[in-house]
Amino acid sequence: MTTYVWVAVVVVAVVAVAAVVYVMLQRQKRSTHLRERFGPEYERTVAERENRREAEQELLAREQRHAELDIRPLSPEARDTYANRWTEVQERFVDAPGFAVTEADQLVTAVMAERGYPTEDFDQRLSDLSVGHAATLDHYRTAHEISGRAARKEASTEELRQAMVHYRALFEELLQKTTRGGR
Repeated sequence: MTTYVWVAVVVVAVVAVAAVVYVMLQRQKRSTHLRERFGPEYERTVAERENRREAEQELLAREQRHAELDIRPLSPEARDTYANRWTEVQERFVDAPGFAVTEADQLVTAVMAERGYPTEDFDQRLSDLSVGHAATLDHYRTAHEISGRAARKEASTEELRQAMVHYRALFEELLQKTTRGGR
């Protein structure tokens, strides 16, 4: 009888260890997936949250929300129109850099809207963009921050030029790519 008890204890222990290993491997797999998908945004989100688990839940929620959005590619005609408008904005930079930066922000927002991204709230835009465009998200943050300072007349011409470069990074990605995962 005691042999059966020991066998049962060993079996339960092995099953428990296997369950713990399985859960740990699943967490590691999830973390790896999120790290690859979100790139630098993964580390930023982890740094902003109480712990890694909370940050990963946030990123998973972003993925889920993004999956529910109707994100679509631009038509070739729309792509050409936006590319031409971008060229005009860049040309205006020479004479009116602050105005050109404001136009660049508006143009990026217009492309996002046509692609199907909600554009009402900046933080939500960042969240939605992070799923498919995490690599250029810091460009957008920086450009938006400079644009805000430009509106208050607190940005130098060099900073305005940098904002244009940052906006262009996201703009070109939005124009050319669908989203990560081929959607």
